[in-house]
Amino acid sequence: MIKIVKNGIINENPTFVQVIGMCPLLAVTTSAINGLGMGAATTAVLMCSNVAISLLRRVIPEKARIPAYIVIIASFVTMVDLLMQAFAPPALNKALGIFIPLIVVNCIILARAESFAGKNRVLPSLLDGLGMGLGFTGALFIIGSIRELLGAGALFDRAVLPEAFPRTIIMILPPGAFFTLAFLMAGFKYLRSGGKSKQEGGET
Repeated sequence: MIKIVKNGIINENPTFVQVIGMCPLLAVTTSAINGLGMGAATTAVLMCSNVAISLLRRVIPEKARIPAYIVIIASFVTMVDLLMQAFAPPALNKALGIFIPLIVVNCIILARAESFAGKNRVLPSLLDGLGMGLGFTGALFIIGSIRELLGAGALFDRAVLPEAFPRTIIMILPPGAFFTLAFLMAGFKYLRSGGKSKQEGGET
């Protein structure tokens, strides 16, 4: 069971390995709190939809599975959206905006429903949703933290770097998301390879 969770965090990390769900990742990671908020919402939808789809996998007709999956996912997205509007800080709600309802078309969730939850029992499906959600949330949080720290000199809206430290404003602008993601993907790949550089094609 631990292997399933680890798979979503490391081996098949949706951001650094599969490179999916890029739209919300690049758009909302201007701060650490935005990354955590979006990641938590996505994780909740992933876990709930995986469980529901696993429970219903034997009664959903094969030809209608994709529309059925979307309806299930959309139902949980609506619940999460309403809960966040009721209980989340207004500033976080405003920052995430339309990206919470758009979780319904996040390819991470539909991909896990199709490739895992629709073929496995409830507990493994729940853990798969948890692992993928944690992997996605971790990526959002790390990218958001780096961009906020370098771009605004703060973390969680609290000043961290001294005023004398130069602010790299581009880091909280759209290009900063791409720069941060590129460096983190390279570092993640390097760490997964055991710190060894592999040459394509090798010597014979």
